[in-house]
Amino acid sequence: MAEAFARGQACYRAGAFAESAAIFAELCRARPGDPDAIRLLGLSQLRLGERADALALLAKARALAPDDAYAQLHYGLGLHAVGRHAEAAAQFRACTQLLPDDPAPFLNLSAALLALGEHDRALDAARRARRRAPNMVQAVYMVGLALLALDRLDDAEEKFAAAVRLAPEFADAWVNLGIVRYRRDDIERAKVAMRRALVAAPGHAAAAANLAVFLRLTGAPEESEDLLRGVLSCHPAAAEARLNLAAALLQEERASEALALLDEQPVPAEPRLARHWQMQRSLALLQLGRVEEARAALAKIGEAPPELAPLSSWRRILLALAEGKPAEARKHAGVMERALAAAPGLVPEHRIMGHFDLAKFWSQQGEPDRAFPHWTEGHRLIGRFQPFSRQARRNFVDATIARFDRARLADGPRARNRDPAPVFIVGMPRSGTTLAEQIIASHPQAFGAGERAALGRAFAELGGSDTSDAVGRIAALEEASFDAAAERYLAELRALAPGAARIIDKMPGNFDYLGLIALMLPGARIIYCTRDPRDIGLSIFTYRFFGHHPYAHDLGDLGWYIAEHQRLMAHWRAVLPNPLLTVELADWVNDLTGTLRRVLEFLDLPYDAACERFYERDSRVLTVSRKQVREPVNARGLGRWRRYKRELRPLIAELDAHSVQTTSHQHSAPSRASIGSPSVNHEGGVS
Repeated sequence: MAEAFARGQACYRAGAFAESAAIFAELCRARPGDPDAIRLLGLSQLRLGERADALALLAKARALAPDDAYAQLHYGLGLHAVGRHAEAAAQFRACTQLLPDDPAPFLNLSAALLALGEHDRALDAARRARRRAPNMVQAVYMVGLALLALDRLDDAEEKFAAAVRLAPEFADAWVNLGIVRYRRDDIERAKVAMRRALVAAPGHAAAAANLAVFLRLTGAPEESEDLLRGVLSCHPAAAEARLNLAAALLQEERASEALALLDEQPVPAEPRLARHWQMQRSLALLQLGRVEEARAALAKIGEAPPELAPLSSWRRILLALAEGKPAEARKHAGVMERALAAAPGLVPEHRIMGHFDLAKFWSQQGEPDRAFPHWTEGHRLIGRFQPFSRQARRNFVDATIARFDRARLADGPRARNRDPAPVFIVGMPRSGTTLAEQIIASHPQAFGAGERAALGRAFAELGGSDTSDAVGRIAALEEASFDAAAERYLAELRALAPGAARIIDKMPGNFDYLGLIALMLPGARIIYCTRDPRDIGLSIFTYRFFGHHPYAHDLGDLGWYIAEHQRLMAHWRAVLPNPLLTVELADWVNDLTGTLRRVLEFLDLPYDAACERFYERDSRVLTVSRKQVREPVNARGLGRWRRYKRELRPLIAELDAHSVQTTSHQHSAPSRASIGSPSVNHEGGVS
């Protein structure tokens, strides 16, 4: 028996909790009244996540050994694990008298007090634990947790940094060090900390969930979603990862997916997570128009704690609007504004979302003066995570113009293929690229592949980076390199729609890579979408972009970037050998049929009336413009900038300084065709 007991203890200390549980279960059958075997079986089950069974065993052990201090302590762990934090705190407090020199009761008391929101008392308990064990890493860590809860970020960072120095493999300490850095807007070092946590504990759900948030904020939403789905495939019960993925889906209005994701698992027992769970469920239900269910989900939340108050207010705004109660919605908007101003501990992502949500609300209420400050603040906050360098951008454009000149594009090495299938739709975001794709993709001989990152990857692979230095390296490549890159690209593209005559790659930012397209895909056609740059600027600024758009977060930078974009496009128009057609958004509004005929002729496709009913297509659209392409073409977005003329002065000043043409009514003909492409001589859209 003694040997089996020692073996069970060794398994428990090694983290082999299933094995220790099996050993102690056998010992309990052999010695039914042994409080130590029962207690250690309870601890093993607690580690395995079997909380209710564990608590019953720990309570039994305590009853069998009422004078055993560790039976009392471990019963407190069971209470804490099932969310009975007040009882746990009382139990741990009693244990501090039974074990006055042991740091463990004080550490666990601190954890229970943190769960109860008694942060000052939690800090005191953690410090008392540390006085008893100055070099105990868990004590240093608990002091850090209490300081973080008190929003004392400098002190908390110091403690978590000390903890990882003492124990470099302490994954939870790395996670909280990353959280502190994130709260201090030091997101790159926050990402480093989360990656260190994942090195220390591969598959650590909290580290991956937080890293996914950081990736999204710094402009990598696809990588963020992939990371979260990877976590959930290994850890389906990882509540924070599930909540973060649901939040990301809801930001893209993928409500059905978000609701299904949440309903795959029971609501977490931990009150904080349970409130957040119902918060996300209610938003999914509101987006789906299931108002009664949304109201019931919100009722389960009760009064939201300060860190969730803005999220709660936004859902109550949406509920009031759905119920036809605009005055109540405005009341909740006021509450939300006060919550944003009065919650210093609010995580940056929630603060960003709150400002953009309020901007959207006040704009829809016809109060642009109340909306615009929220857009400005939301962008200021995102901009801290996505810094923009005008010099780096200017260097890239200058290098592109210099290295992809007329002589290089006309006479230099290029791929041998002349495949006519690829069609690239490019332009600034919000210039009509999604509309153009949906209209063309309604043609039976065309396929819309959406926003593909394949060309950007090819640029980075061929050039060794995506910077200005890569431009020269690509321009100097020989035919074989372009052939190999084209073969990979075309194989992926053709696999999407083997029978399509034209396959559309609608990544707006591919305008940077038109030189590569000319050398890699000489048979490709390019459609350049444009619009009044003031409307483009406003439309970008009034949307919360979580993709990588660092230029978008300051109106002056945005105007400057649009001017640089037009400078680059003027170069491409002059030198590009591929057919290029310019289509202005107003063309679709003013003459849908005529513009459609020009575009289809450019693509060498017969006219098909289905393209005029593009909004009837059952297609998945994930871009910002998904709502607009679900209805017929309309003029609502034309000239909208005039309502915000005063607020847009920094943007307009940059456009004026660079002599950017803001209105035009002249059609532009497509550029020259490359060998093997159809010869065209018809009018393009307004440029």
